[in-house]
Amino acid sequence: MTTREALHLRLIVGSQHLYGPEPLQEVERNGRAVANALSDAAALPCPIAFGGVLTTPDDVLRACQDADADPGCAGLILWMHTFSPSKMWIAGLSALRKPFLHLHTQFHRDLPWSTIDMDFMNLHQAAHGDREAGHLHTRLRSERKVVAGHWSDPLVQQRVGAWARTALAWRELRRLKVARFGDNMRDVAVTEGDKVAAQVRLGMRVDGYGIGDLVQRVAAVPDRAVTELVDEYQATYAVVPDLAPGGDRHASLRHAARVEIGLRNLLDDGGYGAFTTTFEDLHGLEQLPGLAAQRLMADGYGFGAEGDWKTAALLRALKVLAADGPGGTSFMEDYTYDLGPDGPRVLGSHMLEVCPSIAATTPRLEIHPLAIGGKSDPVRLVFDAKPGPATNVSLVDLGTRFRLVVNEVDAVAHPELPRLPVARAVWTCRPDFATAAEAWIYAGGAHHTVFSYDVATDHVVDLGAMAGIEVVVIDGDTRLRAFRDALRFSDVAYALRRGFGD
Repeated sequence: MTTREALHLRLIVGSQHLYGPEPLQEVERNGRAVANALSDAAALPCPIAFGGVLTTPDDVLRACQDADADPGCAGLILWMHTFSPSKMWIAGLSALRKPFLHLHTQFHRDLPWSTIDMDFMNLHQAAHGDREAGHLHTRLRSERKVVAGHWSDPLVQQRVGAWARTALAWRELRRLKVARFGDNMRDVAVTEGDKVAAQVRLGMRVDGYGIGDLVQRVAAVPDRAVTELVDEYQATYAVVPDLAPGGDRHASLRHAARVEIGLRNLLDDGGYGAFTTTFEDLHGLEQLPGLAAQRLMADGYGFGAEGDWKTAALLRALKVLAADGPGGTSFMEDYTYDLGPDGPRVLGSHMLEVCPSIAATTPRLEIHPLAIGGKSDPVRLVFDAKPGPATNVSLVDLGTRFRLVVNEVDAVAHPELPRLPVARAVWTCRPDFATAAEAWIYAGGAHHTVFSYDVATDHVVDLGAMAGIEVVVIDGDTRLRAFRDALRFSDVAYALRRGFGD
């Protein structure tokens, strides 16, 4: 589920016919060399195809239309190797729907001081060719990423790669389908939202299903498939004796396996990359599908509890972004605090559904009572999250616009929790607990989040730019008075944007 298929980005190079055919041939050779080098760079998550040297308005319009029409193209990288008069780019960039990065670079890293002449100067003049382009991008109010530096610099490649990952996530969000089993938890505000506005702005589609649709799929799962999946559980996790074959609660494990197979089949047949459940709508199921949600998340599906389709969609997009990252990415909830002298710390968890990709050690497969939902004791994976820097990200609907809220945090070791039978993470907040918590609440951030060791703040900022939605950052530099002023300025800015028809 986390594969990125045959996706690519395109590097297109700007120039003009003023310089004659031989210089343009060199521009093309250099452009191909840069595209190949970026494709081979470890920091890039997908190939970089060379999209040609563009020298006329028709070239530019055709390149932008071709990129939009190609489902395998996730975005463009623009570089003005020479001076490329930017009025040539107006029609193409005005029509372009996919994201683009402006790479401000030049082919040679070092100047040949003893031999440099005007031919060299004319050929390698991105220093002002890219500034001409940047002026137009700003005048068109184009949302784009600008990365400056030599294309061979590992830091430049890292920054281009970070943007590229976000472009892949944005592509996924634009085509994502979310299956929603039941409605959201009754009387809860933050899991509500405008699904039509979300499809218009973000692209994802949210489809409702009755729990009976899932129950029917679960009932159709053959016993042989259940046995095979139970064998996989035993090979992957530390299964408690009660759940093992011959154990007193083994039937509960088989039901959990049956639910996972039925749910996976329904999602795959419908082309769904994310889903929600709610403990208030379980008629026909023996237990809340906790283990199924955990394992599907580990395979890259998005998930939101209590009908939270926004977090489910966000999780799927960020799973694509972080697909090959070592840390892990999960659905999460701020649950309770440690405010003692060794704190303050946040204990994050959920009733059942935390992704094992963030586990520090092999998860334990256990069964325990659940006080809500009115069903049998559910099976779940229990583990502690690994320590390390992470982010908590929330997508909320403010009624007039969507907002992404991100807090940089640090997951930490914590005392044993022998009586807490759920997966959990403990973290400290940047810049400090009080500032982060107050800023989060002022910003309207949700209690459901995406918690990730692999998703950085810049990823979230770039995603917001691609989507045209607001991003609010809480990090080590946050000061509450300035933060609240920024929220007020955002209210004004987005009100003006609506006035302009955006």
